Amino acid sequence: MYESNFRRPILSVFAMTIRIKFFASLREQVGISEQELDNADICTVDDVWKAATDNKVLPANVLMAVNMEYVESGAQVTDGDEVAFFPPVTGG
Repeated sequence: MYESNFRRPILSVFAMTIRIKFFASLREQVGISEQELDNADICTVDDVWKAATDNKVLPANVLMAVNMEYVESGAQVTDGDEVAFFPPVTGG
């Protein structure tokens, strides 16, 4: 019987699933309240925004959260995360 030491590489394509939520005026601006993205090229919250909005510019002072914790746009995201975008909060 022939036995080889050659091992075939295991090829896998990993796609992250990120749930995205838009609130208040951002929901109206983007046209949706939430969606899911399946994309292996998403690394940061900024990447999530770009993928969800067809590369629109992230408005100034937008609040962002990953899994209900406020973060900056460069924060890393991982498979299964929920990313939320909120307009600036005003009050008096």
